[in-house]
Amino acid sequence: MSDAATFITQLEDLDRKAVEHLDKELVKIRAGRANPSMLDGIRVEYYGSEVPLGQVSNVNTPDARTIIIQPWEKKMIDPIEKAIMAANLGFNPSNNGEHVIIAVPMLTEERRKELVKMAGREGEHARVSIRGARQKAMEGIKKAQKDGLPEDAAKSAEAEVEKITGIYNKKVDALIAQKEKEIMTV
Repeated sequence: MSDAATFITQLEDLDRKAVEHLDKELVKIRAGRANPSMLDGIRVEYYGSEVPLGQVSNVNTPDARTIIIQPWEKKMIDPIEKAIMAANLGFNPSNNGEHVIIAVPMLTEERRKELVKMAGREGEHARVSIRGARQKAMEGIKKAQKDGLPEDAAKSAEAEVEKITGIYNKKVDALIAQKEKEIMTV
């Protein structure tokens, strides 16, 4: 594999990771519908150690406005409620003795616009990563050219870098547009 091909492979890998990260971050931005992933990152005290919520319970969404957490041990109800409150997600959990129930409130227009801005910021972070990867690849190609890579191979590699960067920027734009539509749909 030539030096230029190595840089292009690294660029694709970094760009793919940026888009995957964006996708994971956008899932965390709630769009008004209940989703088990809203509780990702919540850690619960379990026998003296902090464990992810999913390791001590089953999380379901029976409808668009409710999240039900069914702990595998009834004594975990209180620690789960405390962990949700401590996560400061704006939820007020309750329990019926067997499940922790979260009623997901409707989003106000103002909150929807705020969430759209949040999604846009996440998209910009992804674009910055993609630009950084592009710059790194271009610098690598220029260095390889100084070290003996033929000029036509360098130009071809640079064109490939631009093409890949454009593809991944379009993926970011599509993800952001999809999330904005999801957020603004009442």
